[in-house]
Amino acid sequence: MNLPNKITIFRVIMIPVFLLFYLLPGIPYGNYIAAGIFIIAALSDFFDGYLARKNNLVTNFGKFMDPLADKLLVSGALICFVEFGLIPAWIVFAIIAREFIISGFRLVASDNGVVIAASWWGKIKTNVQMIMSVMLIINFDYPIMNILEEIFIWLSLAFTIISLVDYMLKNHSVLRENK
Repeated sequence: MNLPNKITIFRVIMIPVFLLFYLLPGIPYGNYIAAGIFIIAALSDFFDGYLARKNNLVTNFGKFMDPLADKLLVSGALICFVEFGLIPAWIVFAIIAREFIISGFRLVASDNGVVIAASWWGKIKTNVQMIMSVMLIINFDYPIMNILEEIFIWLSLAFTIISLVDYMLKNHSVLRENK
């Protein structure tokens, strides 16, 4: 178990802790603590990938668990936002559906010996979703912040769709080869 994989496991462990602080009422400053945990978890994604590539520590476990940890973290936050009425359920469905579609696409590709790398659109999407999530977790109730939150919700949806279309266009041959 190398350091990048330990960081990934740490991120997975942080998800229920984040949810606990965010969802349980009555915890003083719970949303700020949850935001801090979310930020640490999000940043750990950058560091585990950086360390794995820099030190040639890329493993099959990391290839599987790293994106899964990211999906669990973001999906958990998105579901909470629906619970609190901060984001429409249909937007959350679109974002989570994209993740299932891309995961399925990658599974089909790997069965054909093809590795589908993350695209720039996907990386932008992830960063916009992380910023949106932190804003919604803290949920400052100021008009300018409400406008920024709304902008980031729509940007998250837009980049979700753009990155999905980008993956499909760049990798459509994977589906044709699998007939």
